[in-house]
Amino acid sequence: MQKIPTDLKKSDFYYELPEELIAQTPAEPRDSSRLMVLKRRTGEIEHRIFRDITEYLRPGDVLVVNESRVIPARIYGTRRCTGAHIETVLLRRMAGDEWEALVKPGRRVKLGDIIDYGISSDGAPLLSAEVIDIGDGGVRVLRFKHDRTDIYEVLDELGQMPLPPYITKKLLDKDRYNTVYARERGSAAAPTAGLHFTVELLDKIRTMGVKIVPVLLHVGLGTFRPVKEERISDHVMHSEYFSVSKEAADAINSRSGRIIAVGTTSCRVLETASDEHGVIHPMSGETDIFIYPGYKFKATEALITNFHLPESTLLMLVSAFASREIILAAYAEAIKERYRFYSFGDAMFLY
Repeated sequence: MQKIPTDLKKSDFYYELPEELIAQTPAEPRDSSRLMVLKRRTGEIEHRIFRDITEYLRPGDVLVVNESRVIPARIYGTRRCTGAHIETVLLRRMAGDEWEALVKPGRRVKLGDIIDYGISSDGAPLLSAEVIDIGDGGVRVLRFKHDRTDIYEVLDELGQMPLPPYITKKLLDKDRYNTVYARERGSAAAPTAGLHFTVELLDKIRTMGVKIVPVLLHVGLGTFRPVKEERISDHVMHSEYFSVSKEAADAINSRSGRIIAVGTTSCRVLETASDEHGVIHPMSGETDIFIYPGYKFKATEALITNFHLPESTLLMLVSAFASREIILAAYAEAIKERYRFYSFGDAMFLY
């Protein structure tokens, strides 16, 4: 059983970021973003371009990628009884047309309320939802009604990509908030470390003898909910659906090189699905794993990730993989060198 420290504070993971370093648009082409290469034991840093990642990969390595696809999960509607405007972000499909969602303003949306979205040619709503359960922090469970084969048809028509609030520029191409290998719909935010890969770069990596193995984690509230408790051991992660197929587990376990997680979501899947010997087991279900300094990694041996928000669970995970001191020093260097931060920002490779 791992012994995790209980005295770490949220403020231990704070840093100051100039607002102009928050990336508002993705790099073009994808693999032209910058890459900070960090030796996690020593803190030694190199400054490269993302396509140079091939120089740090070896035959026999396995790149584990999250193939979840972001849906146009942000929809705008009105509360039927009052006409009040309601913003809804779908977080997780629960069963059939029942979804866990964030609604704003949450205080206005009560149990039993009906929210209507869009208007069809006959004046009826394209989509409506009944509030069937109430959670904390604006979370509601909604039961949707529509006349389409699949709710995704309506979302493709009505929905917007659920960009984080710090991105204020309109995204002209919805596909740029998805990875080139995104397959299974269900995420409310992108696994952003994978945004840097192009089809051509992935092909080049395969020809080097590196396996690219997909797993799945639908990014929801667990990944991006802020830490509110000052003592981080008091923070409870919201669970998210994940899956590791037998084919994926076999491919990872039969490797001759390193397990390299592309993103914190892939890392969380690996650490959930591995036993104490680092063997990956096929499984699916919900994970609420929370990784912060003191955690001993069982499977992940290298990590590709972006630069994360201060005091976030993502920054805490990366700090566990290296150390808090090394990561905060690397972030200070990134700020000095004018790297771009957050979802559309630059990348790090930690090994």
